[in-house]
Amino acid sequence: MANFNKVMLMGNLTRDPEVRYTPKGTAVAEIGLAVNRIYSGENNEKREETTFVDVTLWGRTAEVAGEYLKKGRPVFIEGRLQLDSWEDKQSGQKRSKLRVVAEGMQLIGSRGGGGGSGEGDETASSSRSSGSRTTPPPKNAPPAAPDDDEIPF
Repeated sequence: MANFNKVMLMGNLTRDPEVRYTPKGTAVAEIGLAVNRIYSGENNEKREETTFVDVTLWGRTAEVAGEYLKKGRPVFIEGRLQLDSWEDKQSGQKRSKLRVVAEGMQLIGSRGGGGGSGEGDETASSSRSSGSRTTPPPKNAPPAAPDDDEIPF
């Protein structure tokens, strides 16, 4: 039987990222994402619903999230679903929670504010699946001139 577990979400952060490090030094970040859906209800009235999703980021992606993301900032997450199960210490009941483990992240909008239009530039990109390690540009560095190979005409 074939299996496929892939999630793509675009939304706004509900809180600032919480970055921690494992005993071996690997960065782990937890973020909350609010994803809005707008649809037409009865009588063609516009309705909106929001889904809140917990996302875990690892490695360099987690560090980039901690450095560049703030509450309200739009972000695109690509990853997989993971079900965490545990026993509640107080009640003894079995508990579970579905979360997204990010395998890639793209920042959306400008660097300046907490929000963005979604139409602007991507300020950073990091992907765990490609194995590439991207280093964010220095904060006060001027934009680099494009190479001749990068000019689209």
